[in-house]
Amino acid sequence: MRLRPAVPQDGAMPDYNQQIISEFRSNHGQVGGNFAGAPVLLLHSTGAKSGQPRLHPMMYLAAESGGWYVFASKAGADTNPDWYHNLKANPETQIEVGDELIDVRASEVTGAERDRIYAEQARRYPGFAEYERKTSRTIPVIELTRR
Repeated sequence: MRLRPAVPQDGAMPDYNQQIISEFRSNHGQVGGNFAGAPVLLLHSTGAKSGQPRLHPMMYLAAESGGWYVFASKAGADTNPDWYHNLKANPETQIEVGDELIDVRASEVTGAERDRIYAEQARRYPGFAEYERKTSRTIPVIELTRR
């Protein structure tokens, strides 16, 4: 296990996310509130335009391959979240799961496989089905695999 890199505290991260990140790190990857009992990881990314480090708490689905799936739902907004664009530009990154910092590579899952994975996440967490109903875009599914 490696130590986590510092994350800039320059106001670039909303307070809500910062609270989740702090709780995650203080409780070995467990958080409460809206995420109580849900699988949550911290996704590191590098800004596609800025080159600055970013950190994003998010729910995930464990992949059969041993990796992780994350969902660019943005709560059903009609645009993809910034972290999606960051991963497309810089797919080699890191995640925090529990107390572990893991080097990963991000790749988008498409077609029938994407549909199967998203349907499973929506079955487990119905909010994801609602996000899909709220938007006209196809919500991207990203697989994170160890590198």
